[in-house]
Amino acid sequence: MSLVVFESLKQIHCAQCRQGPLRHLVREAGVPRCLDCADLGHLVYLPRGDAALTRRAREASSLSAVVVRFNKRRRRYERQGLLVEEPALARAERACLADAEARARRRERDRLRRAVQDTRFTAAFAAEIRRLFPGCPAERAAAIAAHASVRGSGRVGRTAAGRALDEQAVSVAVRAAVRHTDTEYDALLMAGVPRFAARARLAARIDAILDGWRTPPPPPLAAAPASAPASGPGP
Repeated sequence: MSLVVFESLKQIHCAQCRQGPLRHLVREAGVPRCLDCADLGHLVYLPRGDAALTRRAREASSLSAVVVRFNKRRRRYERQGLLVEEPALARAERACLADAEARARRRERDRLRRAVQDTRFTAAFAAEIRRLFPGCPAERAAAIAAHASVRGSGRVGRTAAGRALDEQAVSVAVRAAVRHTDTEYDALLMAGVPRFAARARLAARIDAILDGWRTPPPPPLAAAPASAPASGPGP
């Protein structure tokens, strides 16, 4: 179990030594204490961002603490970095410098592998859109799939259902695209209309577009056969 240190944006002072305002603090029985009073003052702060350095510093440090900060919008604590012993951080930095080139090559291989995977998945997502909505233009299906399947976006295409090409998830992505692209939904939101009210106002129009896309387009008309040349009088 990791020790937890809180990063605070408020004007909080240590309940023991009155030092403050504190950037990093520990809560003991609900009482804030500075790192010195919590016997963590000798640790140094390592911000998040370098996974290899963080892992190596944590492994080399006999004492460490996770630094978290509360995200009001998401209503949850999020990791900001790590407190570790200074000699452990120095050893971790030397180890990372020693194999930096090898790790860079591995990251590049991983990037290329993910790019291939993403291209294949986006194509499969677009094909599923066309299967469910055969009347959807191919270029629209490709655009919807590309938007919904961006890695790390949190959009429906990256959910477990989306990655499994679940019909409901694919339909949700298509409906969202129609809502934003083919209606004045965004303008209503900018005008202050509540989100659910705007959706209800436009639901019938969106349903009509989707119903039209569920119908396969008519086959192209066959070209009329070329007429035979008129035969003239014989010699």
